Amino acid sequence: MTDIEIAHSVKMKTIKEIAKKFQIKESMLDYFGKYRAKLDYQKIHQTKRGKLILVSAITPTPAGEGKTTVSIGLSDAINLRGKTSILALREPSLGPVFGLKGGATGGGYAQVIPIEDINLHFNGDFHAITTANNLLSSLIDNHLYQGNALNIDENRIVFNRCLDLNDRALRNIVVSNGGTKKEVLRKEKFNITAASEVMAIMCLSKDIHELKENLADITVAYDKEGKAVTARDLNAHHAMAILLKEALKPNVVQTLAGNLALIHCGPFANIAHGCNSIIATESAMSLGEYTVTEAGFGADLGAEKFLDLKCRKINIMPNAVIIVATGRALKMHGGIPKEELTIENVEAIKKGAENLIKHIKNMTTVFGLPTIVAINKFSSDTNRELETIKEIVATQKVKAVVVEVWSKGGEGALELADEVIKLCEKEKKTQFVYDVTDSPETKIMKIATKIYGAKAVKYSEEAKETLIEIEKRKLNELPVVIAKTQYSLSDNPKLLGVPKEHELTIKSIEIRTGAKMIVAIAGDMLLMPGLGKVPAAENMRIDDKGNISGLF
Repeated sequence: MTDIEIAHSVKMKTIKEIAKKFQIKESMLDYFGKYRAKLDYQKIHQTKRGKLILVSAITPTPAGEGKTTVSIGLSDAINLRGKTSILALREPSLGPVFGLKGGATGGGYAQVIPIEDINLHFNGDFHAITTANNLLSSLIDNHLYQGNALNIDENRIVFNRCLDLNDRALRNIVVSNGGTKKEVLRKEKFNITAASEVMAIMCLSKDIHELKENLADITVAYDKEGKAVTARDLNAHHAMAILLKEALKPNVVQTLAGNLALIHCGPFANIAHGCNSIIATESAMSLGEYTVTEAGFGADLGAEKFLDLKCRKINIMPNAVIIVATGRALKMHGGIPKEELTIENVEAIKKGAENLIKHIKNMTTVFGLPTIVAINKFSSDTNRELETIKEIVATQKVKAVVVEVWSKGGEGALELADEVIKLCEKEKKTQFVYDVTDSPETKIMKIATKIYGAKAVKYSEEAKETLIEIEKRKLNELPVVIAKTQYSLSDNPKLLGVPKEHELTIKSIEIRTGAKMIVAIAGDMLLMPGLGKVPAAENMRIDDKGNISGLF
């Protein structure tokens, strides 16, 4: 059966039943029909923190890794072992849903449901973020039209509009004041909503007060004297917070096995910080013994940002890290084309495993975290290939476990669950890649050399000018988020495996004072993706009864 057929074959419990199973009071839920709800996080007594498990992966390939699927299967498996495990995942963006990937709710017997609702306008969160973002843009333009009392330099407006779809035509646009007065034209651009500053603020705010203050701190432009103009100066932050008030609450759904999942916010890990919300993660940790969460793309992207940014903010580090790998993906890193991945090739796995080893070392040596490898098994994998991966991983004093969650759900991850539970009790001495007191250049250099294996970092003239602005505004202690291709440890997507002697090129830098971060854009990364030659949208269908097909 297909993923959607499997999902529809399972009789869903009501979300009221799921909440009761996990001892969540009905007063803590705002219902969206029978099978979805919002969690009123303010009613959770955060007197304890359960164990935190971070799921990451090797550098992704078109062969697929299955990080979300493994996360769901693992959480189900921990619950099968009589422990309380809660998922804390990101929301799917309509960009990838209608673009390349299709749906993003796991696969096989390791899914979160209802899949159509989660993948399409899930409880309105992305819409609220998009609207709040574009409200601020409209207030900027209205301020200019109404006389520009703040003396904003129209050539130095730095806040972008956003849209939750892939649309390359919006990467560079020209806008006007739209009025009857003398028309003023200027260049502008859109980001995809997942890469917007408002999305980052939603993820990193602990409550509505912090949300409001962070929104107020957004730098929207500079005046003609070079002074920063903020959303607070435009009196925009209260209205923005009003639009986001309900979206700030995590979404409650279930796995196919009837276990609890909190799904909230969805920044991409290649062009944003790649983690779900602090509120969802901390709520899950307060409600369960174990929280399973994931960070987007490979460990060089999502995991690094999760650890250096999010964990630093909430003052906690994962008790265990899982790196998901597949034999298929390792063979691609070893130089094998996609059409030959079903053929046994132990030598290609050995070569491609360099990428896996690099990610293991990043987690164990750079961060000092207890780590395990989950080999997500495909039907074409041979015993020789699987044993080879285990042997290679063992050389790093790390264990590898084969999981079969797609075909077996939680039952296919029981060994992994047992090992992770043991790993969570292991003592750890952790550290970050950089110190907050490091300069932005030092932070970027440390990430580039320690995590990516780069030999040097180069800056464009535009990026150098922004670094001067950061120094001038005394923002050096802000953490750094590097926007980089997900397909390589370098900034060149064609360099698979572990690139040698490469340089990281920073072409531009964005100062995000609301989200409290600096975004350094490497290589040819764009904050508004485009659609492929045959977008997933073209293969989707809806019948006269409203049944959807082609979403996966």
